[in-house]
Amino acid sequence: MREIVYLISSAKTGYFYTTTRNKKQGTEKLKVKKFDPVVKKHVEFTEDKKLSKSKNKKG
Repeated sequence: MREIVYLISSAKTGYFYTTTRNKKQGTEKLKVKKFDPVVKKHVEFTEDKKLSKSKNKKG
């Protein structure tokens, strides 16, 4: 019933949060203002179903 989604930072820092959402209740993408520690401010995070390989690099 619930699916895991990633909230990707709009500041393009590569920072993300994970959360779950109900598939049946909402059809539009989530947009949430949260803290991005890379830029040290609150920015908008938008939903993405999965991370691409370029966003998920571990140096």
